[in-house]
Amino acid sequence: MATIKVQQVKSRIHAPKRQKATLDTMGLKKLNQIVELEDSACNRGLIQAVHHLVKVIG
Repeated sequence: MATIKVQQVKSRIHAPKRQKATLDTMGLKKLNQIVELEDSACNRGLIQAVHHLVKVIG
């Protein structure tokens, strides 16, 4: 299956608890960290929930 690379580009400090939990679920714990996720509807929903904190690389 295809994969998506996601990078956290903004801090989670002032984000609500729900958005912090979403970042944890995606495996993003540090700023500028890059993770590779499967390209699925579930993961696309996670990215959409925190689109202002992350950047999709490819």
